[in-house]
Amino acid sequence: MQEKRAQRVGNCSQAEVYLRLMKHQIRMLGQACLVVLLMAVLATSAAAAADVRLAYVDLQRALNECNAGKKAKGDFRAEIVRLQSKLQQQQSEVEALKDELDKKGMLMRDDERRNLQDEYASKLRNFESTYKNDKELLQQKDNEITGAILRDLAYVVRQVGQRNGYTMVMEKGSLLWALPSDDITDQVIREYNETGAPVGSLGDRDSGAFASSGGAASSAESAGFNQNLGSTGTTRHHRSSISK
Repeated sequence: MQEKRAQRVGNCSQAEVYLRLMKHQIRMLGQACLVVLLMAVLATSAAAAADVRLAYVDLQRALNECNAGKKAKGDFRAEIVRLQSKLQQQQSEVEALKDELDKKGMLMRDDERRNLQDEYASKLRNFESTYKNDKELLQQKDNEITGAILRDLAYVVRQVGQRNGYTMVMEKGSLLWALPSDDITDQVIREYNETGAPVGSLGDRDSGAFASSGGAASSAESAGFNQNLGSTGTTRHHRSSISK
């Protein structure tokens, strides 16, 4: 009986050793497979990273330095000068009437003073209305021409990006830092100028593929209509603009 019991114990011990050996081999095999898998993942990631090509473009600079942008800026400034001259003349008339009222109003007859006050109020309303309308007109023109040129530039950026195999082309205003070698602004300006296309015609081919200037445009600060007029003031805003 004791011999049989000892034999069973011996058989159990051999089985346990065998099981432990098998578990160790399985664990080692699993670790080896994990290492191989990790190496494969790393190799794939490295290959994918090598395929990624990034670039950026400064849209505000492109807008300012392209031929279409330079012409638009010149036309815009000429329009500002014309409107500024008109407003200054109206403002001078209003100030002259106010000065006359302040100095002579108390010496006038009631009907003369009322007539002068009515004339002053009328010219002041006309001045304020003209200023408001001119400001809105200039802002509308700025938005229209800026938007058209930006859409053209977006088309050129897309062509440059696809031709050179870029994964993504970003706007400089949205970047904290990037290598100067990744800047393709000069190339975009050069290729846009070489097309000689009418403003807005390139963007029509790529309609909807580019965000509006409020989002994709740079965060450069626009000079604004009222800053150009000097005596009148408006809130400044952040966007790409020919008025900058």
